[in-house]
Amino acid sequence: MRSWQVQEAKARMSELVKCAQHEPQDITSHGKSVAVILSREAFDRLSRQQESLLDFMRRSPLHEADDVVLERDRSLTREVGF
Repeated sequence: MRSWQVQEAKARMSELVKCAQHEPQDITSHGKSVAVILSREAFDRLSRQQESLLDFMRRSPLHEADDVVLERDRSLTREVGF
């Protein structure tokens, strides 16, 4: 990832945008990363609505199964030495 100072990014915005189409671009201010410029495609992929845990569980083949038995492991905890 290429790093740009804020002043350089402002002065060379067209080049920055072209570079962001290929890989994310880091923007720094006073030596610290403050922003990342990325392509629209990458942004859409990262911000796409994710499926909820409830929806994921409802798609499970065990969703409406009545014969599923879940038992807790009752064994003693193990000793850990420090």
